[in-house]
Amino acid sequence: MSPHNFEFHLPLSPEELLKSGGVNQYVVQEVLPIKHLSSQLRAFQSAFRAQGPLAILEHFDTVYSILHHFRSIEPGLKEDTLEFLKKVVSRHSQELSSILDDAALSGSDRSAHLNALKMNCYALIRLLESFENMTSQTSLIDLDIGGKGKRARAKAALGFDWEEERQPVLQLLTQLLQLDIRHLWNHSVIEEEFVSLVTGCCYRLLENPTISHQKNRSTKEAVAHLLGVALVRYNHMLSATVKIIQMLQHFEHLPPVLVTAVSLWATDYGMKSIVGEIVREIGQKCPQELSRDTAGAKGFAAFLTELAERIPAVLMASMCILLDHLDGENYMMRNAVLAAIAEMVLQVLNGDQLEESARETRDQFLDILQAHGHDVNSFVRSRVLQLFTRIVQQKVLPLTRFQAVVALAVGRLADKSVLVCKNAIQLLASFLANNPFSCKLSDTDLAGPLQKEIQKLQEMRAQRQSAAASAALDPEEEWDAMLPELKSTVQQLLKLPQEEVDQQIADAETAEEVKGRIRQLLAKASYEQAIILTREATSRFQESEPFSHTEPEESDFLNLLGIIFKGPAASTQGSHGDTDPGLTGSKDSPNVPEPEGSQSNDELVKQEMLVQYLQDAYSFSQKITEAIGIISKMMYENTTTVVQEVIEFFVMVFQFGVPQALFGVRRMLPLIWSKEPGVREAVLNAYRQLYLNPKGDSARAKAQTLIHNLSLLLVDASVGTIQCLEEILCEFVQKDEIKPAVIQLLWERATEKAPCSPLERCSSVMLLGMMARGKPEIVGSNLETLVRAGLEEKSPQDYRLAQQVCLAIANISDRRKPSLGERHPPFRLPPEHRLFERLQEMVTKGFAHPDPLWIPFKEVAVTLTYQLAEGPEVLCAQMLQGCAKQVLEKLEKNTTEADPKETAPKLPTFLLMNLLSLAGDVALQQMVHLEQAVSGELGRRRVLREEQERRTKDPKEKTTSSETTMEEELGLVGATADDTEAELIRSICEKELLDGNQVLAAFVPLLLKVCNSPGLYSNPELSAAASLALGKFCMISAPFCDSQLRLLFTMLEKSSLPTVRSNLMVATGDLAIRFPNLVDPWTPHLYARLRDPAQQVRRTAGLVMTHLILKDMVKVKGQVSEMAVLLIDPVPQIAALAKNFFNELSHKGNAIYNLLPDIISRLSDPEGGVEEEPFHTIMKQLLSYITKDKQTESLVEKLCQRFRTARTERQYRDLAYCMSQLPLTERGLHKMLDNFECFGDKLLDESVFSAFLSIVGKLRRGAKPEGKAIIDEFEQKLRACHTRGMDGIEELEPGQGGSQQALSAKKPSAVSRLQPLTSVDSDNDFVTPKPRRTKPRRPHTQQRKSQRKAKVVFSSEESSEDELSAEMTEEETPKRTTPIRRASRQRHRS
Repeated sequence: MSPHNFEFHLPLSPEELLKSGGVNQYVVQEVLPIKHLSSQLRAFQSAFRAQGPLAILEHFDTVYSILHHFRSIEPGLKEDTLEFLKKVVSRHSQELSSILDDAALSGSDRSAHLNALKMNCYALIRLLESFENMTSQTSLIDLDIGGKGKRARAKAALGFDWEEERQPVLQLLTQLLQLDIRHLWNHSVIEEEFVSLVTGCCYRLLENPTISHQKNRSTKEAVAHLLGVALVRYNHMLSATVKIIQMLQHFEHLPPVLVTAVSLWATDYGMKSIVGEIVREIGQKCPQELSRDTAGAKGFAAFLTELAERIPAVLMASMCILLDHLDGENYMMRNAVLAAIAEMVLQVLNGDQLEESARETRDQFLDILQAHGHDVNSFVRSRVLQLFTRIVQQKVLPLTRFQAVVALAVGRLADKSVLVCKNAIQLLASFLANNPFSCKLSDTDLAGPLQKEIQKLQEMRAQRQSAAASAALDPEEEWDAMLPELKSTVQQLLKLPQEEVDQQIADAETAEEVKGRIRQLLAKASYEQAIILTREATSRFQESEPFSHTEPEESDFLNLLGIIFKGPAASTQGSHGDTDPGLTGSKDSPNVPEPEGSQSNDELVKQEMLVQYLQDAYSFSQKITEAIGIISKMMYENTTTVVQEVIEFFVMVFQFGVPQALFGVRRMLPLIWSKEPGVREAVLNAYRQLYLNPKGDSARAKAQTLIHNLSLLLVDASVGTIQCLEEILCEFVQKDEIKPAVIQLLWERATEKAPCSPLERCSSVMLLGMMARGKPEIVGSNLETLVRAGLEEKSPQDYRLAQQVCLAIANISDRRKPSLGERHPPFRLPPEHRLFERLQEMVTKGFAHPDPLWIPFKEVAVTLTYQLAEGPEVLCAQMLQGCAKQVLEKLEKNTTEADPKETAPKLPTFLLMNLLSLAGDVALQQMVHLEQAVSGELGRRRVLREEQERRTKDPKEKTTSSETTMEEELGLVGATADDTEAELIRSICEKELLDGNQVLAAFVPLLLKVCNSPGLYSNPELSAAASLALGKFCMISAPFCDSQLRLLFTMLEKSSLPTVRSNLMVATGDLAIRFPNLVDPWTPHLYARLRDPAQQVRRTAGLVMTHLILKDMVKVKGQVSEMAVLLIDPVPQIAALAKNFFNELSHKGNAIYNLLPDIISRLSDPEGGVEEEPFHTIMKQLLSYITKDKQTESLVEKLCQRFRTARTERQYRDLAYCMSQLPLTERGLHKMLDNFECFGDKLLDESVFSAFLSIVGKLRRGAKPEGKAIIDEFEQKLRACHTRGMDGIEELEPGQGGSQQALSAKKPSAVSRLQPLTSVDSDNDFVTPKPRRTKPRRPHTQQRKSQRKAKVVFSSEESSEDELSAEMTEEETPKRTTPIRRASRQRHRS
């Protein structure tokens, strides 16, 4: 077929070229076999060299055959074909540039070039697509294989690196399209198929997921430029818009790629209209459709967000179309529109020079952002806060909006979403970092200047008003006001003879100037001087008006003065040096002070601006202070990221000088013990940032600042706070982050070489002690110096400093029990060391003085002695004997001096208190010394002895029996030795320490007498010291403890002093750990303190019971309901303590699930329970720990069964409320339906019915379609029973009425056998608890008769009434008790 006699039609599929089409349509004659392709390609190349690009007209079949066999041919042939076609198209592109300019081009030549153009482009694009398809398949295979060498495998498959060849092909096509090739077509209208052919390959390239990779950046740019040419020259906008919308819906990798392309078209190619078209298409998408098509919505959202970042000004023209999506259901679209709005505020609508319309648009956008800060979706609320954070960071937010946005952030701190809270904290931190007010934001610092400037502004306004009033005063009115006083003055002066006075008028002065002076004198109320000057003027200027016709009469003189004052101002007035135009009364005077008026106006405006600035700063500071209170409560959230944000926020607030920030900085201290490494590191970084990098010109100045800041943390710090700070400083010291200059300055302060106050000296010693825990040599190398500086004898003795010195010295040794593998003996000092001499002297000399600081000092002194001294029991015995000797001497002295009529001598109370307190400390430390130091040393020596024996054994003796070898392998030899040592220590404690021959035993009778006689020894401090000492003595010996338990618990119960009860709660808690079998029968009395009227006792009881329960040292039963009651305690700290207890308990298997039935029974008991509202609060918290489906189903069944035994409406409501708080599933619903007859008749109660309706609502929210029918059936049953009782069920289910009536008429099979627990607060005599023993059960009928009032009882409560009774008679005190063992974890998992 001659090239001039056919027309090449671009096919939709390659097969169409094999079929005969219309007249003169080109058809491929033959698909060549593979073996002929190389030779035919060479023939084509030869023809190309001879004929040029038109050679394709005769050799297209060769190219078509190569494309047809593309997968089967060799890689070399593929590469040759590609290179050759690139040459052909490039050559044709060059020739076309001159051919298209030829006006004499014949029709046949035009047709030939058109066919050649289409054939060349078709062949090149098909070849490009073939390479691309093969590369995509290779990439998919590589995804399965993985590993390295993917690029090498692709190169091996294709014969070359295709990724490097794509860009030149696309650039070649772009170069071709930039020619005016329309003239090759009839009427210069290019066919759509040709444009689609070129652009279609671009879109297919974009669909490849790897196009978004950085390595394909050049390909992306080439595709964008090719499509840009198509848009500009070939009217491709409509098709491009549709295609982009489709691709955004189906390819998640494309939004950033398409954004780059669209930005390029809008900027470099001037095609801004395509942005409007795309946005219009997105805006017209139905919001309901987008809520279903999440993939499409995600693509649109990502596209709009990034497009707004690139070209916000172009997108802004189309924003009105997108605003409708803010009301749609898809939160991603809302986020995208809000992000676009924020970008426009950031990049377009910023600055102070905005026009009015732009300012209105900005305000509208900011209004929209603020409104969506309260969006229903937490992701939108979070996104809004993020956007405001960017706006604030770039300082684009108008000052007028500061307060509103800060208030929004503070409000979002209470959001339920953790993500929102986190972003709210970040926004507030950004506000702080970028606030325009001050680098220091303190309410107190700002309040003073604000009040001062407000007062100044008010004064300026008052002055302005008075000045305006005087300026506006009419001269006539002013003359009338001054006339009475002026008249009186004239009368007095005229009556007097005219005296000789100095001349008032200068020789050169004119009449007009004199008139001006008279006017000023009258205005200043200097009437006498004005009259004298006027009299002189009348004699001087007799020919000048108005002085010419004046008689020395009173009326004439007053008329003259009136004419002068009310007349027009003299023209020369302003030139006179003594004149003040602002005070004259002339009509022209307002025109004179114009510059001064404008200056005063400017000052007033400046003052108003200053006041407004200070007011804004003060309001901002107040909002930050409010936020601090809320954020500090979030410091112990479960989410690590939130805690880290809170810590960073407080660091920033502290740096801005907000006084309340110190509270947050202290509050974060306990987080140093966090198990989360991220939180612990955040705390360390915070303190590193706040304290380790102080400002200062020199190292010493920096050290002074650092020490001062750390000392502030120690002011009024609790023991827990000090321990946390010690851990942080220990970490810093171990990492060498504390500079030597700091330690040097601390020693200078401690030894008084550097001037400092006593408190600063004390804090320096504390800090040295904390650092010594990280590096003991800090104190150990200067021990003598510290003893000399802190324990020297002086008057008065500083016991606070001495106490801190003891604590610092204690840190140089390890307080833990030495391990058996330790070869070196523990660090001890000889008993004659200066340290112990000074301690003994200070304790014995201070004993006789009523100093309240002596008691805590002697406690640490005794502890330090036992910790560091060799033979500490001797030293402490000497202390005790010395103090006791002073008491006896005082007693003897009082006996000799006392009145013989008095029956017994008296002793100062503080002496007895100090003596008992010291004895208690020595007793406790002696027990600890034996249990830890002595026991550890015995073990260490035994191990060394055994090693020595093994080394010195004869080789023959090393052959031991199999039995001995087995024992050694099992570790029984060491275990037996350990038991022997433990038995020795126990024997010493029980038989020797309190034996009559020992020092401690001498104090027991005195101690018991004080404790047994509260009426005789009524001093509160003495009672507290005695009760605490008794608890410490009980820790020594089990027999002694057993004999005194009744006394301890009597004091715990009956003492009127909260301090005594609180101390004994701690003591009994320790005894429960040391002697659990002895304390176990008294456990109910420990629980009873949880309802103590004193909040101090309740808090202590809560802490003690938390430790005992979580360590499995007490049996947890229904009495744990007393802990649950603390959840509603009016004291927030106690309620938080109870919440923390249940949080920890929830991690112990099924503990809370097992306890819930008992807790519900006790709390809903009409006699001993709680009110309804508090019950709801408690149960809402406890039921939130039930998360397992099996637990929920079991509880549902139990609660349904409890409706049968409940007898009061309150109990019905409580049970229904508990069921409504459970996380019910479909299986739980089935349980309720199975047990419907248990509660059906209770649904007449409105509260019960409402609770079950709320269950239905919860079930509907997460129900599957197939489960909705069961929910509907359940709701119908509920409504029927609510309106008509159980008869309604009979109507719904005919035929089952009889059985259901029978079920509802059944009596409960069992009733409660519980008797009310005797109140431990009663005034009856206190008796010892009874032992737990089983009695034969009574017949069921007898139980029914003896029951007075039914209660809600669970199966777990149904135990014998003797087991529940907490009181016993003396003769029934248990002699043998069942040992308590720690509960295993398996028990909770059951």
